[in-house]
Amino acid sequence: MELSSILIIDDDAASLARLVRLVSELLTDQQTRIHTADSLGSAIALLQAHQFDLALVDMQLPDGTGIELVGWMQQHVPQLQAVIVSAFAEEESIFAALRAGAAGYLLKDREDIELTVALRSLQRGGAPIDPMIARRILSLLPVVQAPVAAPATPSVHLSERELGILNHVAQGYGNREIAELLGLSRLTIEAHTRNIYRKLAVGSRTAAVYEARAMGLLP
Repeated sequence: MELSSILIIDDDAASLARLVRLVSELLTDQQTRIHTADSLGSAIALLQAHQFDLALVDMQLPDGTGIELVGWMQQHVPQLQAVIVSAFAEEESIFAALRAGAAGYLLKDREDIELTVALRSLQRGGAPIDPMIARRILSLLPVVQAPVAAPATPSVHLSERELGILNHVAQGYGNREIAELLGLSRLTIEAHTRNIYRKLAVGSRTAAVYEARAMGLLP
């Protein structure tokens, strides 16, 4: 994933400065533009004026929530990847953010090196999830799967091509890498990805993999 333009939204000056520093240190070999915003309104204004590859979004903002902002992005700039970086780890907030379209969820209280590793995974097309949150998601999977009878056929039908692409997504490959692996154009992969999102009723790569596994479509 090319990270040439990044928007960081956080109303806490110290947290904002820390994220700007981490991103700057990570992308020293790239010409990266970093914009910052301290509210939902100022973030939307920047999103309407500029194109960004990635948005790092705080959960609590003075005039709204990160979930609201991610939802707005999904409607107006769906190609933009958004990752929540928050001090809040409540399950309700986490799942609401992922359903809204967030590509990942990180916790502010992690060490710099942990956040740097998570951000680096974005460059490889990954979907960074804090390990503690990932464990919570995994612990809930049996609860989600229990009502589904073993012989039942999933109500969502994905084509063989879509399943293949989703399997590559689950392995952390980005659209460009998947296109190269399958010998297809990136636009074709993006079109298939949109169809997968529509069929699974999700808004992000993370949510698509989670729903597909819950339905038994992926191992």
